[in-house]
Amino acid sequence: MELHQRIVSAPVDFGAIRSEFGLASAYPAEASAEARDASDAFAGFRVDRTDLELVTIDPPGAMDLDQAVRLERTATGFTVHYAIADVAAVITPDGALARESGSRGQTFYLPDGTVPLHPPELSEGSASLLPEQTRPAALWTIHCDTAGEPVTYTVERALVRSRARLDYAGVQADADAGRLHPSIAALPEFGQLRIAAGLARGAIGLRLPSQSIVRDEGVDGHWQLVLEPRTAADDWNEQISLLTGMVAARIMLRGNASGEVLALLRTMPPPAEAAIAAMRRTAAALGVAWPADQLVGRMLADLDPNTPAALVLMSEATGLLRGAGYTILDGDPDDGADEAQRGEPVLEHSAIGAPYAHVTAPLRRLGDRFATEICLALCAETEVPQWVRDGLTDVVAALRRSDTLAGKVERACVDLTEATLLSERLGAPFQAVVIRESNGNRPAEIFLPDPPVLGPCTGSPPEGTTITATLTSADPTTRKIAFTYTSGT
Repeated sequence: MELHQRIVSAPVDFGAIRSEFGLASAYPAEASAEARDASDAFAGFRVDRTDLELVTIDPPGAMDLDQAVRLERTATGFTVHYAIADVAAVITPDGALARESGSRGQTFYLPDGTVPLHPPELSEGSASLLPEQTRPAALWTIHCDTAGEPVTYTVERALVRSRARLDYAGVQADADAGRLHPSIAALPEFGQLRIAAGLARGAIGLRLPSQSIVRDEGVDGHWQLVLEPRTAADDWNEQISLLTGMVAARIMLRGNASGEVLALLRTMPPPAEAAIAAMRRTAAALGVAWPADQLVGRMLADLDPNTPAALVLMSEATGLLRGAGYTILDGDPDDGADEAQRGEPVLEHSAIGAPYAHVTAPLRRLGDRFATEICLALCAETEVPQWVRDGLTDVVAALRRSDTLAGKVERACVDLTEATLLSERLGAPFQAVVIRESNGNRPAEIFLPDPPVLGPCTGSPPEGTTITATLTSADPTTRKIAFTYTSGT
């Protein structure tokens, strides 16, 4: 029996998804005018750090560059300079641009383009940390010891100038060839130290295959579904952002000289013991050794991500990372919480293993602008702007709403592409790995490596096995696909 595994591309129109979820790319004229005319509200009050040899690391072609980094070894460890676009300095708190970005919450990413949080004039122009452009920034300076742990840290308003725009694949290639840009020459060592520190804290990282929809450059209007490669450089760079978010949370939880705390934290409750116990049973059934005293994050990190057992366990581990939300603290650390929470406020992010705040992507996420303003005020020992205090509740509501919407939009795009790609292959057999067994009325879930598809499968195939499954349904209109278990291999 021939396995139909090679499906190159298909015509996919994402316009219906934009309409279905009410995603309007066009900005109101008044807000766009504010973006075009934006100027730095703190001009003349910034420290000049254009001497820093900063670089950005982003996907190829990205123009909304939030972050620029310089990492250097020192006699006592490492120093991280992390410049973040100072969006608050170019947005009038009570203006049309602030109102429109508040209603959007974040940038939405679709394969054929973005629905931006801010107008491109700002996010891809005057506020973006583009190379060889002097820009206003919130500059984080974090001194770490030889183990990569932060010792002292602060953030201040500065002028910066990025020297180069790099991408992840290029950074990985340079690392492999031993020719990293001097500004990030220490990134592999530092990133590995921070990853090890995260595992020791109990951080949980998943390395599930990441589906990505990319344009077929050979056929106009056609799209491909591919597995997005994740390089070690992705992980190292991520650690810089995570470190900054953790020290931001520390600054906010430390409060001011009077002991008052104002914080906007990104939080996640600890996983339920029952869920971890269920994972242990699955690991035992798959023959995966998991010592009783080993944390779940360490067990997952030790797995070969290319094995069926790893796919099963990492898929099941997504159930541990539930309940992500936001916690507002205003006054005392024991008071106040996201209204979706009950009882004691959640202060930690369990997947990170520490308190954490979003502060590194203000061009793309609404809350980062507010959390950064709190940290800037606390480090400068000045009053937090009243617009920040007054806006926190609405910001959390906008973030929760937009997080939910972004997840639905992403899933809809993938589902539409999967169904369109497979619609001409009804009745065809495919090789797949069973990543979740059937449970009651819920069918099993399988992963096809080529094309990379996740889908439901009836017939109760055994979890963790490689099987042949027959495609029984693929409807682009409903965005639904289905398979039936044919045989094991």
